[in-house]
Amino acid sequence: MNEQLMQTQFGTITLDPTPTPGQLTRGRRPEWLRVKSPDSPKYNELRGLFRGKHLHTVCEEAMCPNIGECWGRGTATFLLMGDTCTRSCGFCKINTGRPSLLDPDEPRRVAESIQAMNLKHAVLTSVNRDEQKDGGAWVFAESIQWIRQLQPGCTIEVLIPDFKGDEAALQTVMDAKPEILNHNTETAPRLYKTVRPQAKYPRSMALLKRAKVMDPLALTKSGIMLGLGETWSEILQVMDDLRAHDVDIMTMGQYLQPSRFHLPIEQYYTPDEFARLKEEGEQRGFKWVESGPLVRSSYHADGQAHLSMRKDLI
Repeated sequence: MNEQLMQTQFGTITLDPTPTPGQLTRGRRPEWLRVKSPDSPKYNELRGLFRGKHLHTVCEEAMCPNIGECWGRGTATFLLMGDTCTRSCGFCKINTGRPSLLDPDEPRRVAESIQAMNLKHAVLTSVNRDEQKDGGAWVFAESIQWIRQLQPGCTIEVLIPDFKGDEAALQTVMDAKPEILNHNTETAPRLYKTVRPQAKYPRSMALLKRAKVMDPLALTKSGIMLGLGETWSEILQVMDDLRAHDVDIMTMGQYLQPSRFHLPIEQYYTPDEFARLKEEGEQRGFKWVESGPLVRSSYHADGQAHLSMRKDLI
């Protein structure tokens, strides 16, 4: 077998020149999925800042493999509305249970942290708060307003839940005018009952479409995880569905099992396969495709924000 070398963001690796999609099945984690433990002055500085403000980040709660890289360059994804989710997705490390009361002062504290970090781009996400009438949409909106006030010029991405399809809740977020509205599809529709039992694929697609209608200047974005048992054709179908709903940005990364109690990894995809999927996405007309083994929803989000055509806030 002839070998070829490929330079990636993860180093130089050896590839089969004609890989079969998803050819690596369950087993030892491949070399390209190994990352260094986070340890840098900037990482420690940010960790201390979040602790002092009593804030949560999805970087920690979801055990993101890029935490060292992102925190090391001074970027992070803020997790709003606590650290306990009302849903029980089979892939997610965040706690499921009865959440505490919402903190009306959280939006201000988040904005103060962003100001202290002097961020040029901020990412806000949240747990699902299905017990709330609007799903906590007002927390996103007020956080955006505080950031605009305390850190002018900072672009904002929000990664939102589906709000159970509540259009008024979505409108609350869109009226605050984030540069990027992100809602992850997560997987192929066939796997929803296992992967996202309380979610609905058509509802997620409808949300993305409505967001673009509500604010045509906002970029829309969605992402999926690979390795949960989807087929190559199902991945391409999700791409087609997202483009049919006018989604601008797509992210794809390898699913990593956070514990033995979560869904198993059905297969590993190679960096070359992720590169091929990036090409598939670009051919379909996405403005930005982020595709790689360690890619997560907020990876390189600051670069994506440069696509924004929003001039109404200047």
